Amino acid sequence: MDYFIIVATTVAGLYFHGWLYVRIKRWMDRDLALSLAGKDESKRAFMLERLAQAQKQKIKRRDLPQWLKAAAADYPER
Repeated sequence: MDYFIIVATTVAGLYFHGWLYVRIKRWMDRDLALSLAGKDESKRAFMLERLAQAQKQKIKRRDLPQWLKAAAADYPER
């Protein structure tokens, strides 16, 4: 019974750390996109759409900042 408790808590801890790692990566990517948008609400929505597009295209995380900067430069200014 002791081994079961050890295994269960170890698996739960590893799962939690994995989940937390993925969440932090998503928050960092979202924060990057929003920081490039500034305070303009329409540009923020535009950048979040571009972030979703980058995720669909499976842009690597190391290339994501440059890709998002290029997308921010393509935003039509009013």
